[in-house]
Order: sequence, then structure tokens, then C-alpha cells
Amino acid sequence: MTSRSPLVTRIAIVVGAVVLTAIVSMATTLAVSKSIEGNATAINLAGALRMGAFQLLARSAGPEAPASGLDSIVQMLDRYEAKLADSSITHAIPASREHPLAIQYQMILESWQTMLRPAMQNHDQGTPITVNMLASTQQYVDRVDQLVKMLEQRTEARIDLLHLIQIISLAFSILIIVALFIDLKNRILRPLRKLVSIANAVGEQDFSRRADLAGSDELAQLGQAFDQMTSELALTYHELEERARLKTEELEKSHTALQLLHSASRDLFAKHDLCHGAIPMLQKLEQLLGIGPIRLFLHDRQSAEPIEAITTASRERPFYCRDHNCDACLVTPEVYDELPIEDNDGRRLLLPIRTPGELLGTLEVWYPAKEGLSKTNRRLLETLSDQLATAIFLERQITEEQQQTLAEERTVIARELHDSLAQSLSYLKMQVARLRRLNIEGEKQEIHEAILDELSNGLNSAYRQLRELLATFRLKLDTPDLFTALQKTIEEFSERLGKPVELHYNLPPQTLSPNEEIHTLQIVREGLANAVKHADATDITVDVLFESPQVRVRIRDNGKGLPGSDQPVNHYGLIIMQDRARTLGGKVEVSNREEGGVEVTLGYVPKSRNLIPTEASNA
Repeated sequence: MTSRSPLVTRIAIVVGAVVLTAIVSMATTLAVSKSIEGNATAINLAGALRMGAFQLLARSAGPEAPASGLDSIVQMLDRYEAKLADSSITHAIPASREHPLAIQYQMILESWQTMLRPAMQNHDQGTPITVNMLASTQQYVDRVDQLVKMLEQRTEARIDLLHLIQIISLAFSILIIVALFIDLKNRILRPLRKLVSIANAVGEQDFSRRADLAGSDELAQLGQAFDQMTSELALTYHELEERARLKTEELEKSHTALQLLHSASRDLFAKHDLCHGAIPMLQKLEQLLGIGPIRLFLHDRQSAEPIEAITTASRERPFYCRDHNCDACLVTPEVYDELPIEDNDGRRLLLPIRTPGELLGTLEVWYPAKEGLSKTNRRLLETLSDQLATAIFLERQITEEQQQTLAEERTVIARELHDSLAQSLSYLKMQVARLRRLNIEGEKQEIHEAILDELSNGLNSAYRQLRELLATFRLKLDTPDLFTALQKTIEEFSERLGKPVELHYNLPPQTLSPNEEIHTLQIVREGLANAVKHADATDITVDVLFESPQVRVRIRDNGKGLPGSDQPVNHYGLIIMQDRARTLGGKVEVSNREEGGVEVTLGYVPKSRNLIPTEASNA
């Protein structure tokens, strides 16, 4: 019981002590009062014995008067002896023979029986009392007085003992009550005040209060439980505050990220350029979310593997970079080595960039393996991938619409040219042929022939240019991209050459606009046509390469080359190629190769994004 409920045990002990004190006090009081019960009667009887002794002495000295109605001396002696042996006196005498009262009482009995009674009984009535009788009576009375005194002393002692017991019981009760009050104050009231103050402090979100109650009773255990509770509440409250703070920071990050995505979506759709529209936004998103690097890969029909289109961190200028004045994605090797990539304790998240009917690309996001990626950040990145998908899809749709519009316009122009100017030129050629059949003699014949030659050359030149223009207008990029169109062109001229023409191509996706693609394709066709028709070549190679920031086109053959290592004069095909090159912002160079043959080189910077300065285009 003590180990399970010390407080109740202490209270039970105190109550038991009070009850025990009361019981002992009452029992001892009862015993003492019982022990002195009849002492007053005994004292009165003993006092009466003294007077009775003198009365007997006086009666024995007086005359005998039997007729007077008075008791005889013998009767009086018997009554006196009966009083001497009265139970009130014998009860007041202890049973122990060694007790002084018992000894005194026994001496009185012996004195009465051996001295006083025989003397009074044998004394002749009417005769004077002898000195011996008086002395015996006085000795007897003295002994009775001594007995009375001893009875009084014994009674007073018992009463004093009763007082002492009551005083001790009262003092002990007071001590118990004081001890109980002190114990209640120290063990109950003070701990309760502490517990109440802790409860009030907890209500005010103050978890620093501690009970620090020692002991093993219920309140001490309750205080320890309160201390543990406040510690846990403080920890829980701190964790909740930390969670609330982190959640607030996360919400603020999400809000900032959403604002960033909103502004970035406008930039993406306004600039129509993934690199300049997306990289600043992605870098801000990396700083905000603690992720990166981020890479964007586009799926292209001409490549089995995804092609990298954007990166936010690179030690070297990316292959597809068009703007050499922009260093947005370039970082130092030290910074790159600290990024959470595969070799630096990083994890990768791949998000598809898709429309409902097509997979456009993949967004690769690296993040620290230790910190992980929260659900909120993942949802933001998924929203980003949706925005990129929309931007890429719209850009491709715009490009296709531009190609279709350009093709339709050129078809209309080609039809108009064919129905008007081409027919007119054909009519003029027929008229020149009729003039040649006329027989003109004399001096005018030479002049006539010279005029006809000039007309014929002019008409042939105009008709050739018109035919090239019609071919250009009628050329449609109905194939998915420039690479496929070039492959078909290579197949066409390979059949005309009788031997495969090599093609080397590495342009990144969406490098050229539709107009640039058509002009590039037409220049390649013109170069191949010259190599097959005029150079008598047996080996032709075509290179369409991206030498950032320029596009470089080379058509090389092993034919007979140009006469005198000079470019041909008034070569209409070369003039057309140069016009197309100027339209592209570049130039065409035709030169003989050291190992034999001709090399046609075209170099220009794509103008579709207007990213490269003019000086770079002339490099």
C-alpha cells in the first residue's frame, strides 16, 4: 500500500496516530478512573472509623444500660469490625500484599483484632478507661489516619496521573495536528500551488515552468508527469511552430514560384525562344527551391535520342548556343562540382513534356539526395513542364503554320508567274526563232545576227532565272524537317550521279526558320546540280553543320574544277545562290580544292532569333 499510495498512507498514519492517541488517552483515563473508583467512599469510611473508635472507647467507659434500648458493646464492636472489613475499603486496598496500603490496612486489622477489640470487649463498663486503652486507641486511630492519608495520596496520584495522561494526549494530538498541517503544506498545498501555476502557464503557452517535486507520493508523481508533459508540450509546440514556419516558407516559396511561372509563361510565349525565355526563369526557380541543374531535352523525329535544348549550368558553351554574348548557363568548374548531380550525391527527376497526343520532350531536374524533393516542389515542377509543353507545342504549331503560309504564297506567285511572265518569255523565244529563219543578206546580216544573239542570250537568262524562281516557289517542305528534305534531295542527285552522295548533318532542332530552311535547301540543290551537270564529278559530299553560332554548308566534289581557279563570270546559278545567301545574311564562296574539284561554302548566322551581333555574322 505504501509503495502504491504514499500520500494516502501518510494521511492514514496521521489519522491512525490521532485515533490511537485518543484511544490510549481514553483507555488510560478509564483505567485510572476505574482504579480510583470507590476511593472517596473508602476515605469517608476510614475517616468514620477514627470517630467510631473514640465512640467505642467512650461506650466502653460508660455504664452498661441494656434496658435503654442502646446496642451493647459487643454489637457495636461487631458493627465497627464490619465497617472495617467493608468492601468499599477492601476494594481500595491493592491486592498485592507488598503494597504499603495493604500493609497499613493489615496493621490496622491486626491492631484492631489483637489489641483494641479485646481491650474494649474485656473492659468493665462503667470503669474508667485505662491509659493503655487510650494509648492503643490513639495508636489505632493514628494508623487509620495514616491509611486515610495514604488513600488520599494514592487518589491524588491517580488524578495527577490522569491529568498527565490527558496533557500528554493533548500535546501529542497537537504535535500530530501541527505535523499534519506542515506535511499538508509541504507535501500537498505547495505542490498543488506549483501544479496550478504550471497549468496556468501552459494555458498561456509558457512551457518553461517546472514543478521539481521530490519524493514518491502521488503529487510528486503528478509533478513529474507535469514536468514531462510540459517538456513534451514545449517540444511539440516547438515542432508545430517549426512546421508552421516551414509551411509558411514553403507557401511563400510556392507563391513566389507561381508568380515566377506566371511571368515566365508570358516571356516564353512573347519571346518565342526557349533559351532566353526559360533559362533566367529556371535559374530563379533553382535558387528558390534549392534544386538544379535543370536540363530540357526535346524529342526530334530525325534523332533516336532526345536532344538537349536547355541547361541552366554548364562548364562549356553548349553546342546549340546561338548567342555567344550570353553566359547565363556558364558556371565555373568549382560551382558545377558542387551541384547535386549523379557524381555529387544528387537525385534526378524526369518529367515528361507532353501534349495530349504527343511527347515533346523531357525535363530533367537534379536535387540534393539528403534534402529530397517535397510534394509542393514536385507539383510546381509538373506545372512548369505543362507550361513548357504548351510553349513548345505553340512554337512548333506557329512554325508549321509559317511554313504552310509561305508555301501557299509561293505557290500562288509561281502560278501567276507561270501564267503570265513565263508564257510571255516563251512567246518571245518563239519570235526570235522566227527571225532567225528570215534570209537577210548584205551588210545588215551581221548586225541582224548580233542583235538576235543578244536577244537570245537575254531571253535565255531571263527564262533561266524565271525557271529557278518557279522551282524555288514550288519547292515545298512537305517533309517533317530540313534533314528529311535533304535526304530526299541527296537520293535524287545520287540517282542522277549514279553513285551515293554523302551527307553530314548536325543542326539542332528548330535552328532555322522555314524561310532559312528553304533557301538552304535550294542552295544545296543548286550546288549539287552544278556538280552533277558541269563538273563531271564522281564523288560528292554535302556538309550541313552547326558551328556555333553559324550554320556552315559545304558542297564538295572531285570534278574538273573552275578554269583558272577563278569563279565563273556571269554564272547565273552562282548569282542566284549569292542572292539567296545575302537574303540569309551570309555569303557563298566557290573555290577550287587543292586535291581537285570545287568546294561551295555557305556561312550564315540564323536570323530567326536575332541573338548574334552583326560582327559575329561576318566572322
